[in-house]
Amino acid sequence: MPGWVFIIVRSVIFLLLLFLTTKLLGKKQISELSFFEYVAGITIGSIAGEVVTGLESNMYHGALAIIVFGLITFLADYLSLKSKKFRDVMDGRGAVVIKDGKVLEDHLKKEKYTIDELSALLRQKDIFNIADVEYAVLEPRGNLSALLKRENRPLTPKDLQMKMSNEKEPQTVIMDGEVLLEALRSAEKSPGWLRTELEKLDVTLENVFIGQVDSYGVLTVDLYDDKINVPQPVQRPLLMAMLKKTHADLEVFSLATECEKSKKMYEKNAAIVQDIIDQLKPYLML
Repeated sequence: MPGWVFIIVRSVIFLLLLFLTTKLLGKKQISELSFFEYVAGITIGSIAGEVVTGLESNMYHGALAIIVFGLITFLADYLSLKSKKFRDVMDGRGAVVIKDGKVLEDHLKKEKYTIDELSALLRQKDIFNIADVEYAVLEPRGNLSALLKRENRPLTPKDLQMKMSNEKEPQTVIMDGEVLLEALRSAEKSPGWLRTELEKLDVTLENVFIGQVDSYGVLTVDLYDDKINVPQPVQRPLLMAMLKKTHADLEVFSLATECEKSKKMYEKNAAIVQDIIDQLKPYLML
């Protein structure tokens, strides 16, 4: 048998052998490895490489083996995109290891994970009590996805029926003391506006390491000189405070007057201001 054919055959055989060995070892082999597993993986790969290439003196045989490994890997990736069945065989499927706060021991053993390793993965997600978990899946890549029970999830604005404004991508308008005009246009701001904002913060353009405009149009900067304290933006909190004071003043006026017509006017305007506060709260809250 010609040497190059021998190399191709051995490359295919040992690539399949390595794949089956890794599948047998389980998801841990591709997630966080222990020292022993790390050394074992390197050793297996080194042995396979030695056996595949055979004669170390023949550079072309080594290059051919690398090409074969690369082509087979490319073909596997291509077939994974085209076929779900092939993808399930190559990448595996997610395994449910916790359901309704209870560990599914059979699934855990099948994936060759111990309860200590599962607890460590949960702690990485700030989950310390297994009973708090509604559903946990050990993904094909070895990472854990966990869903807490509804009563253990943090409150969100949606839970409180609060309307929040849509967030836009922050635009970096200053970098290394230079203005990025394209980003400034994307933020719908002008160079004149930028100069005014820098004057408000009492900083010079040359001293700005990075400056960003958030979705509310507020400029924040980080300076080269970390000893300089940059004042935080206060426009939105001040506006909210003024609206609340106006609402409170109108309510006081309505209580202080004895004129029914004036009382109704103050109460009506107080209600209007309160409605404005409710609508602007998502935009003015920091």
